[in-house]
Order: sequence, then structure tokens, then C-alpha cells
Amino acid sequence: MRVNERAGEGRGDDCKGDRKGDRIGDARRRVLIVDDSAVMRSLLRAVIGKDAALEVAGTVADGAAALAALDTLRPDVMLLDVEMPVMDGLTTLRQLRARGNRMPVIMCSSLTQRGARITVEALSSGASDSVAKPNGQGSREASVEALAAELIPKIWELTRARAAATRTGAAPAFSASFPRREPIPAVPAVVVIGVSTGGPAALAALLPALPAAFPLPVVIVQHMPEHFTRLFAERMDTITKLRVREAAEGEPLAPGTVWIAPGGRHLEAFAPPRAGAPATLHLSERPAENHCRPSVDVLFHSFARVYGAGVLAVVLTGMGTDGLNGCRAVRQRGGTVFAQDAATSTVWGMPGAVAQAGLAHRVLPLAAIGPEIVRIAARVRPVAALDKTSEDKTSEDKTSGDKNLERAAV
Repeated sequence: MRVNERAGEGRGDDCKGDRKGDRIGDARRRVLIVDDSAVMRSLLRAVIGKDAALEVAGTVADGAAALAALDTLRPDVMLLDVEMPVMDGLTTLRQLRARGNRMPVIMCSSLTQRGARITVEALSSGASDSVAKPNGQGSREASVEALAAELIPKIWELTRARAAATRTGAAPAFSASFPRREPIPAVPAVVVIGVSTGGPAALAALLPALPAAFPLPVVIVQHMPEHFTRLFAERMDTITKLRVREAAEGEPLAPGTVWIAPGGRHLEAFAPPRAGAPATLHLSERPAENHCRPSVDVLFHSFARVYGAGVLAVVLTGMGTDGLNGCRAVRQRGGTVFAQDAATSTVWGMPGAVAQAGLAHRVLPLAAIGPEIVRIAARVRPVAALDKTSEDKTSEDKTSGDKNLERAAV
């Protein structure tokens, strides 16, 4: 396939809302566009042209051509279509990672069922992030502006994190004032996890570390569009020993199950109506917090109110600071906070904010977080493993394990 190397064609002013001051000293970022649609390649070129500090390294029409052009074009980030002839996006991603290439890859996906499913698979297999292709209902200029507002900040965050990780001594480091191994204050009754950019791959590494008889419920906010979260839950269910499902209104919390917040809705806990009954899940469409719905802060605040010191909050890789205020609430109620370290985070935004605020009892590499959760949860009496093959279990069956907890859930 022909490679277009007219880098920088169509560049214009920086996109609206971009903080130019954050880029002082940053080199220009080179973007490789991989899409079989000439219309989409043109649109993405126009998007990149909105930021004078970005340049198009080249455009290709399939994954095989992209892999062949890497040494010549030397891009900093790849925008990768999902469905293409010759070599599709998922195969391209897997071959790229098999070569040991850790370049950030942003999947460009349609919101069709098939497109969403493949994108979820790609995100779980090492893609850094994703954006939705315009639906074609608006004008070209409106599509460019909307896509630029979402895509350009992601390019900068991902490429900065990559540059920091590969520059000697430049990765964020802790001072001695950042506590990394405080005593764990209480026996946990629930695990709540907040994650964004790089999250699907992080969760695909963490969740399989939890055993089938894990004695606590696990509740997750992963920033992801509403079309994707059910598919993501289904994907995680196939690789873990626990049951993983998209959260639904009124479900009782029980050990051995992982709930993922549906895209576009906040996820909260409701206190049980009587002693000995489990807390339940509540979904809401109230306004976004931190520009996010679902929001990690909403999740953490809610569970801190209901579970108090029994909350174990985990903040994984992600852009921004969603979860920071929620971790403050968890600490104020006597709960426990873990944060992923800089070296293993795709973007050390969310966990970095928590660690730098001194809120984390542990700051750990991703591979150590699952085993540490299991170690701390071992203080809770074990429960029988759920039978993942029995999808018709009653709510009573799924919540009976609550009685085996060493301490009350609330």
C-alpha cells in the first residue's frame, strides 16, 4: 500500500481549549494514520492539522502497510482503524506488541456492535485508548471539531507518558514524604476500582489474579462509552475466575462477583434496608463529575458512606484526577487506598494525583496489586466460589455468601 509522507499537510491553529503552556519544551508529535477509508484518512489529517505541534507522519490503508512503514516513518503514536482489508486493526495491534513496540495506539472505531466488540478486545490486548468515528450526520467541520476535542488531548497525554517512561530519570518519582506502605487500617468488606486510559488492559491483568473464592464484592468504574461496557464485562468474564457483569439497578452486592458501571450512568451503593441484608447497586444519570459519567469520585464517595472503613479503593491508570476526591472520602472514613505506580501506568494521571496527595496506603506496580488485594482480603473468612456456568441463579443464591464475612458490610 502507498504511504503518504506529506507530513503536516493541512495544519492550522491549536484546537480550542488546549493548554499551550503545558507544551513548552515538548517536541512535535508524529502521528501515523491507519484506515482503509480515504474519507476517514482525510478527516483525521484535518483533525491533526488543528494542532500546530502535531504532524502527520504518514497515512496507510491497512495494518500490514503500517507495520512495514514503522522504521521509515518513526511515528510517536498510531491512529488505528478496527476493520480493514489485508490486515485488520486487532491483528496489527497484536503483531506490534509481539515485536515489543510499546508505541501508544488509539483505536478509531464505529459504534456498531461489531466495531465495539473488536475495540474492547483491542483495548484489553494493549491498545492505549479509543475514539468513536463520527456518525456522518453532521457537517465535516463539526465532525473535525468534535473529534479534535477528544483525540488531541489523548495524543498528548499518551505521548508525554511514553516519552517520560523512555527518558532516563524522567519518569515521575516519589519523595520520601509519599507514604507507600502505611498499615492497613481495617478489614475490607468491598473492593472499588477506578480506571480510565489503559484500563481494559490493566484490568485484564489484575482481575485474573483474584481467586474463585475471593470473599469480597468488586465494583469498577472504567471510563468507557455506554455501547462498550457490557461487551467489556463479557470479555472480562471469559478471562477471570469470578463472575463479571455490567451493573444493573438494585442488584445486591455479594462476594465472588465483579460489577462494571455501565457507560453514561453513575454507579453508587445503597445501604441495606435492614441489618444483615446486603447493600445494593444504584444507577443514576445525574450530571457528570470531572467531565465523567460514570465517575470514580461518585463511586468512591457513595461506597465510603455505606461501607465506611470497609472500603478498599484502588486507582489504576488514567488521565485526569477522577477519584482523587473520592479517595479523600475513603480515607476520612477509615478505608484503604491503593494506587498504581508511574512505571506501569499508561498515563499516571489519576493514580499519580492520589499518590502525590499522600492518600495511598500502597503505591504498587500493576502486577503486585492483585496479589496484595488477595493478601489483605485473606483476613475475611473464605466463601464458596460462585458457579459461573449457572446464569439462572437467584439473588438469594448469589448473596448467601455475605453471611460468611468476618465483619458486617456496613
